[in-house]
Amino acid sequence: MKQCINANTKLEDTGFGYTISIIGGKYKMIILYWLGEYGVLRHNALHRLIGTISFKMLSSTLKELEADGLIIRKVYPQMPPKVEYSLSDKGRSIIKILFDLCTWGENNRPKHT
Repeated sequence: MKQCINANTKLEDTGFGYTISIIGGKYKMIILYWLGEYGVLRHNALHRLIGTISFKMLSSTLKELEADGLIIRKVYPQMPPKVEYSLSDKGRSIIKILFDLCTWGENNRPKHT
């Protein structure tokens, strides 16, 4: 297996460190996963799917994902305002990895009888 991090390199100066910095945190991968599953979602739909996230935390996390270029926020000029979130090309490029994590988890989690 190819080594990603050399012994004398700071983690934040590596591709792995960069990846963790933009998808790390309690909810970022979950939000990306649901957008990968559904394509386009509104704030309330994401909130319902996640269930355990506050509206404030969801808004904050969506802003971070947008700032990192992983999601696109589309605002429709109507009253009340309609806002939809979808994956950017950069965001879509990580979905296979998230789905691979799902497969790994299914194959390796303890089996309950």
